[in-house]
Amino acid sequence: MPLHILQHPLATHVITHLRDVHTKPATFRTLAYQISQLLAIEATRGLPTRPKPIQTPLEPITGQVLAQPLVIVPILRAGLGMMTPFLDLFPDVSVGYIGLERDERTAIARSYYCKLPPLADAHVLVLDPMLATGGSAAQAISLVKDAGARSVALSFVCIVSAPEGVATLEAAHPDVPIYTATHDRQLNAQKYILPGLGDFGDRLYT
Repeated sequence: MPLHILQHPLATHVITHLRDVHTKPATFRTLAYQISQLLAIEATRGLPTRPKPIQTPLEPITGQVLAQPLVIVPILRAGLGMMTPFLDLFPDVSVGYIGLERDERTAIARSYYCKLPPLADAHVLVLDPMLATGGSAAQAISLVKDAGARSVALSFVCIVSAPEGVATLEAAHPDVPIYTATHDRQLNAQKYILPGLGDFGDRLYT
Protein backbone atom coordinates (compact mmCIF):
# COMPACT_ATOMS: atom_id res chain seq x y z
CA MET A 1 0.00 0.00 0.00
CA PRO A 2 1.22 3.54 -0.65
CA LEU A 3 3.02 5.84 1.74
CA HIS A 4 0.96 9.02 2.17
CA ILE A 5 3.06 12.07 3.06
CA LEU A 6 1.11 15.05 4.37
CA GLN A 7 1.27 17.91 1.87
CA HIS A 8 0.33 21.16 3.60
CA PRO A 9 2.31 24.33 4.35
CA LEU A 10 1.09 24.31 7.95
CA ALA A 11 2.48 20.78 8.33
CA THR A 12 5.98 21.85 7.27
CA HIS A 13 5.74 24.86 9.61
CA VAL A 14 4.73 22.70 12.58
CA ILE A 15 7.31 19.99 11.85
CA THR A 16 10.08 22.60 11.77
CA HIS A 17 9.18 23.79 15.26
CA LEU A 18 8.78 20.23 16.54
CA ARG A 19 12.32 19.49 15.37
CA ASP A 20 13.78 22.56 17.10
CA VAL A 21 15.72 21.54 20.22
CA HIS A 22 14.73 24.85 21.84
CA THR A 23 10.98 24.16 21.66
CA LYS A 24 9.65 23.84 25.23
CA PRO A 25 7.41 20.91 26.29
CA ALA A 26 4.22 23.02 26.52
CA THR A 27 4.74 24.34 22.99
CA PHE A 28 5.77 20.89 21.79
CA ARG A 29 2.44 19.47 23.04
CA THR A 30 0.49 22.17 21.19
CA LEU A 31 2.42 21.51 17.99
CA ALA A 32 1.92 17.75 18.38
CA TYR A 33 -1.83 18.39 18.64
CA GLN A 34 -1.82 20.52 15.49
CA ILE A 35 0.11 18.07 13.33
CA SER A 36 -1.95 15.13 14.63
CA GLN A 37 -5.14 16.99 13.75
CA LEU A 38 -3.93 17.46 10.17
CA LEU A 39 -3.01 13.77 10.02
CA ALA A 40 -6.41 12.78 11.45
CA ILE A 41 -8.16 14.63 8.63
CA GLU A 42 -5.86 13.17 5.97
CA ALA A 43 -5.99 9.58 7.26
CA THR A 44 -9.81 9.59 7.39
CA ARG A 45 -10.37 11.24 4.01
CA GLY A 46 -11.51 7.99 2.43
CA LEU A 47 -13.81 6.74 5.20
CA PRO A 48 -16.99 5.22 3.75
CA THR A 49 -20.32 6.93 4.39
CA ARG A 50 -23.97 5.88 4.21
CA PRO A 51 -27.11 7.87 3.49
CA LYS A 52 -29.16 9.21 6.39
CA PRO A 53 -32.53 10.97 5.95
CA ILE A 54 -32.85 14.08 8.15
CA GLN A 55 -35.13 17.07 8.50
CA THR A 56 -33.55 20.52 8.16
CA PRO A 57 -35.41 23.58 9.46
CA LEU A 58 -36.75 24.03 5.91
CA GLU A 59 -37.14 20.60 4.28
CA PRO A 60 -36.24 16.91 4.45
CA ILE A 61 -32.99 15.80 2.82
CA THR A 62 -30.78 12.74 2.71
CA GLY A 63 -27.33 13.45 4.12
CA GLN A 64 -24.26 11.27 4.63
CA VAL A 65 -22.84 9.90 7.91
CA LEU A 66 -19.91 7.61 8.66
CA ALA A 67 -20.75 4.06 7.66
CA GLN A 68 -18.74 2.23 10.32
CA PRO A 69 -17.33 2.80 13.80
CA LEU A 70 -13.89 4.36 14.14
CA VAL A 71 -11.27 2.97 16.53
CA ILE A 72 -7.92 4.53 17.33
CA VAL A 73 -5.14 2.50 18.93
CA PRO A 74 -2.25 4.59 20.26
CA ILE A 75 0.97 2.74 21.01
CA LEU A 76 1.94 3.63 24.57
CA ARG A 77 3.27 5.98 25.69
CA ALA A 78 4.17 8.38 22.90
CA GLY A 79 1.06 7.53 20.87
CA LEU A 80 -1.06 9.16 23.55
CA GLY A 81 0.29 12.50 22.34
CA MET A 82 -1.59 12.02 19.06
CA MET A 83 -4.90 10.85 20.52
CA THR A 84 -6.76 14.04 21.52
CA PRO A 85 -7.28 15.49 18.02
CA PHE A 86 -8.97 12.26 16.94
CA LEU A 87 -11.25 12.39 19.99
CA ASP A 88 -12.10 16.01 19.25
CA LEU A 89 -12.88 15.38 15.57
CA PHE A 90 -14.72 12.08 16.09
CA PRO A 91 -16.63 12.20 19.42
CA ASP A 92 -17.92 8.62 19.04
CA VAL A 93 -14.48 7.11 18.45
CA SER A 94 -13.47 4.09 20.53
CA VAL A 95 -9.95 3.76 21.92
CA GLY A 96 -7.72 0.74 22.38
CA TYR A 97 -4.22 0.68 23.82
CA ILE A 98 -1.09 -1.29 23.00
CA GLY A 99 1.97 -1.03 25.22
CA LEU A 100 5.28 -1.71 23.46
CA GLU A 101 8.63 -0.84 24.97
CA ARG A 102 11.83 -0.72 22.94
CA ASP A 103 14.93 -2.35 24.36
CA GLU A 104 17.55 0.38 23.91
CA ARG A 105 20.30 -2.23 23.47
CA THR A 106 18.63 -4.41 20.84
CA ALA A 107 16.03 -1.90 19.50
CA ILE A 108 13.46 -4.75 19.65
CA ALA A 109 10.00 -3.95 21.04
CA ARG A 110 8.57 -5.86 24.01
CA SER A 111 4.79 -6.05 24.50
CA TYR A 112 3.60 -5.31 28.04
CA TYR A 113 -0.07 -4.26 27.58
CA CYS A 114 -2.89 -4.75 25.09
CA LYS A 115 -6.54 -3.75 25.55
CA LEU A 116 -8.71 -3.40 22.46
CA PRO A 117 -12.42 -2.77 21.81
CA PRO A 118 -14.33 -4.81 19.20
CA LEU A 119 -12.59 -4.30 15.86
CA ALA A 120 -14.31 -6.56 13.33
CA ASP A 121 -16.71 -3.92 11.95
CA ALA A 122 -14.57 -0.84 12.61
CA HIS A 123 -12.10 1.28 10.73
CA VAL A 124 -8.91 1.13 12.82
CA LEU A 125 -6.09 3.69 13.00
CA VAL A 126 -2.91 2.70 14.83
CA LEU A 127 -1.09 5.78 16.15
CA ASP A 128 2.62 6.16 16.94
CA PRO A 129 4.51 9.39 16.33
CA MET A 130 7.82 7.84 15.24
CA LEU A 131 8.14 5.08 12.63
CA ALA A 132 11.83 4.27 13.12
CA THR A 133 12.80 0.60 12.77
CA GLY A 134 9.19 -0.38 12.14
CA GLY A 135 9.29 -3.24 14.63
CA SER A 136 6.78 -1.73 17.06
CA ALA A 137 4.42 -0.71 14.28
CA ALA A 138 4.49 -4.15 12.66
CA GLN A 139 3.93 -5.85 16.01
CA ALA A 140 1.04 -3.55 16.92
CA ILE A 141 -0.67 -4.09 13.58
CA SER A 142 -0.30 -7.85 13.99
CA LEU A 143 -2.03 -7.55 17.38
CA VAL A 144 -4.98 -5.58 16.00
CA LYS A 145 -5.34 -7.97 13.06
CA ASP A 146 -5.33 -10.90 15.47
CA ALA A 147 -8.09 -9.10 17.41
CA GLY A 148 -10.29 -8.94 14.32
CA ALA A 149 -9.35 -5.78 12.43
CA ARG A 150 -9.78 -6.11 8.66
CA SER A 151 -6.91 -5.09 6.41
CA VAL A 152 -9.19 -3.01 4.19
CA ALA A 153 -10.13 -0.88 7.20
CA LEU A 154 -6.75 -0.50 8.89
CA SER A 155 -4.12 2.26 8.67
CA PHE A 156 -0.97 3.33 10.46
CA VAL A 157 -0.53 7.03 11.31
CA CYS A 158 2.76 8.62 12.40
CA ILE A 159 4.34 12.06 12.51
CA VAL A 160 7.90 11.17 11.41
CA SER A 161 8.90 8.12 9.35
CA ALA A 162 12.24 6.68 8.30
CA PRO A 163 12.83 4.63 5.13
CA GLU A 164 13.91 1.63 7.21
CA GLY A 165 10.66 1.66 9.21
CA VAL A 166 8.50 2.07 6.14
CA ALA A 167 10.28 -0.86 4.47
CA THR A 168 9.81 -3.07 7.55
CA LEU A 169 6.12 -2.23 7.87
CA GLU A 170 5.45 -2.66 4.16
CA ALA A 171 7.19 -6.05 4.20
CA ALA A 172 5.20 -7.25 7.22
CA HIS A 173 1.86 -5.68 6.27
CA PRO A 174 1.82 -4.65 2.60
CA ASP A 175 -1.96 -4.18 2.79
CA VAL A 176 -1.82 -1.39 5.42
CA PRO A 177 -1.39 2.24 4.23
CA ILE A 178 0.97 4.53 6.13
CA TYR A 179 0.16 8.19 6.77
CA THR A 180 3.05 10.42 7.87
CA ALA A 181 3.66 14.15 8.23
CA THR A 182 7.28 13.88 7.09
CA HIS A 183 9.55 11.18 5.67
CA ASP A 184 13.10 11.60 6.96
CA ARG A 185 16.51 10.53 5.70
CA GLN A 186 17.62 7.48 7.71
CA LEU A 187 18.29 5.91 11.11
CA ASN A 188 21.52 6.46 13.01
CA ALA A 189 23.52 3.71 14.74
CA GLN A 190 21.26 4.00 17.81
CA LYS A 191 18.14 3.53 15.63
CA TYR A 192 16.96 7.13 16.02
CA ILE A 193 15.55 8.97 13.00
CA LEU A 194 17.72 11.59 11.28
CA PRO A 195 17.14 14.51 11.24
CA GLY A 196 14.14 13.55 13.36
CA LEU A 197 13.11 15.42 16.48
CA GLY A 198 14.63 13.36 19.30
CA ASP A 199 12.65 11.16 21.67
CA PHE A 200 9.03 12.18 21.10
CA GLY A 201 7.76 10.85 24.45
CA ASP A 202 10.48 12.57 26.43
CA ARG A 203 9.96 15.89 24.66
CA LEU A 204 6.19 15.61 25.11
CA TYR A 205 6.17 14.92 28.83
CA THR A 206 9.43 16.30 30.29
